[in-house]
Amino acid sequence: MRVRFVVTLLAATAMAPAVALAQNNAVGGAVSGAVIGGVVGGPVGAAVGAGVGGTVGAATEPPRGAITYVEREDVPSVEVHERVVVGEPLPGTVELRPIPEYREYRYAVVNHRRVIVEPRTRKIVKIIE
Repeated sequence: MRVRFVVTLLAATAMAPAVALAQNNAVGGAVSGAVIGGVVGGPVGAAVGAGVGGTVGAATEPPRGAITYVEREDVPSVEVHERVVVGEPLPGTVELRPIPEYREYRYAVVNHRRVIVEPRTRKIVKIIE
């Protein structure tokens, strides 16, 4: 049991640079999920962690084209009192604007910050600084 733990710990340490360099996307989520899952649950944990991490990473990073579009648009900012953070929904009073060619996303400018949201849940998936 102790040898297995040491081997798992060494494998996780060897993969740490890959996790550090990974972007916030499906690949990065899969890598970090596999490392964490492997340390906690062994080979089965690594497989499950990679699947969950990849799914979460894919859901949170809009395509570069969508980000570029939002960066270039000139729209007025709306003030809200709620926290503007990734994972939190925007209030229903905020108008969500479409992003051409990327129907799965909408955007708004809230408290002078450009945000990309998932329209069904209104959750923020990206804050463009």
